[in-house]
Amino acid sequence: MPPTKISTHFTSSPTIPLLIDGALATYLEHLGADISGSLWSASILLSQPELIKKTHLDYYRAGANIAITASYQASIAGLIAHLGLSEGEAKSVVGKSVELAIEARDMYVREKLEGSCERSVDEEGLRGDLFVAGSVGPYGAFLSDGSEYRGDYLVAHDVMKEFHRGRIQALVDAGVDVLACETIPSKSETVALLDLMRSEFKDTEAWFTFTLRDAEHIADGTSLREIAALFDDAEQVVGLGFNCVPDDLALAALKNLKPLVKRGSLIVYPNSGEQWNAKAREWEGSRTEGEGLASKVVQWEEAGAGMIGGCCRTTPEDIKTMEEALLGRR
Repeated sequence: MPPTKISTHFTSSPTIPLLIDGALATYLEHLGADISGSLWSASILLSQPELIKKTHLDYYRAGANIAITASYQASIAGLIAHLGLSEGEAKSVVGKSVELAIEARDMYVREKLEGSCERSVDEEGLRGDLFVAGSVGPYGAFLSDGSEYRGDYLVAHDVMKEFHRGRIQALVDAGVDVLACETIPSKSETVALLDLMRSEFKDTEAWFTFTLRDAEHIADGTSLREIAALFDDAEQVVGLGFNCVPDDLALAALKNLKPLVKRGSLIVYPNSGEQWNAKAREWEGSRTEGEGLASKVVQWEEAGAGMIGGCCRTTPEDIKTMEEALLGRR
């Protein structure tokens, strides 16, 4: 079965936001996984794949429409360097991340059908609003030095394309519905990814989300206006926005981005509200949850977000809170 175009949702139900899942690593730790290695949650694809599937399933159960695959840190170069895999074996691992998410979606659909007493529940309709997004993490994640929040690495255009090409091909071959080019910190990496999409993956939809320096600039200092202009004629790109940033900053940036975007949806999936102390290697501050989170979700929707979810330190419970807040608006 060919992947479902995520753009069809915004054609048929343009006023209803899609819910993206929350943090993969946070929930895997809750389930007992050790993600302390250099590949983070990607290593669990080999050691405990059943936990990856359970994580996706529990996010679907919590109300998520979109599961993002465990391929953020699973670049082909990273898998080869850290695990000693061949290129073919590395691509199989990336494909496995898609397979697990699709299996979780199928399990969720079966649960809904078997648990429903309503004859009106339609399998095709239910499945039609559930998507698998293939995570395409930035080059900075491969470097493992925090540069995905600075965008200060200098990589030649063709080298950057080569870095991303193999993982994107593996994700597409495995059947993702959309590519999540996420946590992107720089204009140069954005241009390389767009070039790759236009030249080699013309039939694949994607979204792009960025890390931020402030509410008007992505992490490398490029203005939101300059970034948005890159996508004016990018018909494959179904959305632009921000992830892995503080929730209040995400809201301010969304408001600034909205008038600059000519097509597609706005996207936001920020962190829990806590701040990462890189020196102490620990999270600090307070989580945004409960009524506070519900209030912020409404603000994100009012700012124009058509896809909403969570990033670091968020959980299925947070996604459930988001769903209830959005349903309360209907």
